[in-house]
Parts: sequence; C-alpha cells; structure tokens
Amino acid sequence: MKRAWRAAGGGLLLVLATGAGAAPDALPRKAAANESYPGVVVQYDTLRNAAGERLRLIVTRPQHLDGKVAVIFVAGWLSCDTVEAPAGTTGAAQRVFRALAQLPGFATVRLEKAGVGDSEGDCGASDFTAELAAYRQAFRSLGSYPFVDTTRVFVFGLSNGGGFAPLVAEAAPVRGYVVVGGWIKTWFEHMLEIERRRLALAGVPAAELDAQMKDVAQLYAGYLLQQETPRGIFARQPRLQRLWEGDAGQQYGRPVRYYQQLQELDLMRAWSQVHAPLLVLHGEFDWIMSRADLETMAALVNANAPGAAQFAELPLTGHTLEHYASLEAAFAGKQGPFEDAIAQRIAAWFEAQR
Repeated sequence: MKRAWRAAGGGLLLVLATGAGAAPDALPRKAAANESYPGVVVQYDTLRNAAGERLRLIVTRPQHLDGKVAVIFVAGWLSCDTVEAPAGTTGAAQRVFRALAQLPGFATVRLEKAGVGDSEGDCGASDFTAELAAYRQAFRSLGSYPFVDTTRVFVFGLSNGGGFAPLVAEAAPVRGYVVVGGWIKTWFEHMLEIERRRLALAGVPAAELDAQMKDVAQLYAGYLLQQETPRGIFARQPRLQRLWEGDAGQQYGRPVRYYQQLQELDLMRAWSQVHAPLLVLHGEFDWIMSRADLETMAALVNANAPGAAQFAELPLTGHTLEHYASLEAAFAGKQGPFEDAIAQRIAAWFEAQR
C-alpha cells in the first residue's frame, strides 16, 4: 500500500506506507520489533510537521472490515516516553493501548512526539505549541483513512493530554473522551499543588511546609505568571534554586517555554464546551494530578449534558494506571504488576459508546 497527500501551503504531509514499495518520504523504523496482534493490521505511517520533521503515526485496525470503524485517537503525556506497545511491554498505558488495538470494531491512532521512537526532531527542545500543532495535524489526517468513520471519533487523553484533549479536535465533532490523570486549572495552580505534595512526600516536616511553599509561590509566579526564565529568577533570588530539579533550562525533560505555553491555556473554557460522553479516571495514589481537577472536569460536562460524564477513582493506582501498594510506593516508583481489569474497564466504556 502506498498513498500520500499534501495540504497546500501548510507543510502537512501524510504518507501511508506499508510493505514493499513504500513512499520515498516514509520514516524508517528504529524499533527492534513491530507491534502485532491476532486479527489486527498495524500500519507505521509518517506525518511531516510544520518544522519539516517526519513524525511516526502508529495506526491499528481490524484485519477484516465490515464497513468503516470507530477510531480512538490518543493524546499523550508530557514526558518524552514512547507510545509504542510491542508484545511483552510492561508499561501500564502501553498495556491499555494493546487492549484497545484488539477491540472489535475500532481503529486506534497514536502519534510519537518529535525525537521519540522513530520520529525526527528533539523532544527536549520542542515546545507545547509545536506539539499541539502536530496532534492537530494527526487528528485531521483521520479522514484520509478509508476505514475510519469520522462520525465515531474518540479521544483518549493521558496525563497532560487528558487536560488539553478538547483542543486537539478543534471544531471537529468527537463521540466521546476518556481522560486518565488530566488537569483543568491553570498550570501555575497545578504546580503549587504538586509541589506541596512532592515536598511532603519527600519528608519536609509539616512545620516547615508553609514556609517552603511561600518560596515555591515566588518561583512559579516569576516563571509562569511573569514569564521569566528560571535562570533569571535564580540570579535574583539564589535561595529559590533549591526548589528546582535538574537543568534550569528544562523541567521534566521539556524546555521552560513549554510550561509557559501551558500556563496560557484556558482548559476550563475548553471543557465547558464539551457535551460528549466522558469517562474520567483518577488513581488513588496519583500524587501528580489533583482529584479535584478531574471531578471539576466531569461536573462541567454534566452541566452541559446531564449524566454524560462519569468520574471514578481507581484503587491502588498511580498517575497513568500503574499499580502501587501505597502512596509512598507511587512516589518512589515501586510498581506492582499491572491490573488487567483497568484495561478491560476502559475498553468496555469505548465499546458501550460505539
């Protein structure tokens, strides 16, 4: 199979290339093993973003088609981790991706960020504006697949993607959303909340926590509200540098501009305009995102369409569906075996909405 199309003036290129005779712009594979599933076709496609980088699209669909199928589009996390899910993967989210790829009557589409997996570019230098633009390009490309029913498009948002999921579709209709560990308040508020939890879990005595949080508020007010660089802030107030982990030009492996752009988002407004069914999941031991954000998200959708949104807290579960014995174990990253019931629950919701 070989097919390509371009959007005039926009620099958008989608190449669908599998097997011999692949299109010349197709992105070569770097991974050791392709994904495979019984009764499922896996396509490794190519999208060229506005910067000219070739990004990987991983597309799955049923091998035997009886008309067009629904599609689950993944809006991924903040980190530069791959969304590939080969056999034998131990990643919790990847285990869910594998379950969804085998769901009868559904296609799935995952985008690898710039510099991740096969994709060209540098994830550590790519900002949020570029990342969102690539997700939107990938979402628009769904209509180019002859097996996709564009009236039955679902978005599966995890972590950061669970917050900005409504922005991906722009004005296109979405049949429903599943959100895992998302956010909805401003990024400044999110950082104050996560830093309080982080400091407490790291062992800062309760008697010292408020004093440290005053410094945290100063740091993030300068960084996110005043759009200063951390280096500039530390030059003026050296004591604040103790609150920063890693290089002052990055946070969690992404450039500082990425987070300043997150601060500019208005996710409350975006979710206030959603009327589609929504499943919102929060892990009992998710110390990264706040349960209150996800409850608010569900409440906004239910205000538009009563009963459309469901909120559930998953017991013994971390930020992106990992299994933990305690909050302390989650903070330390001491995972237990993945709970397959979580994947089954998410798959059942999609199947019920189809």
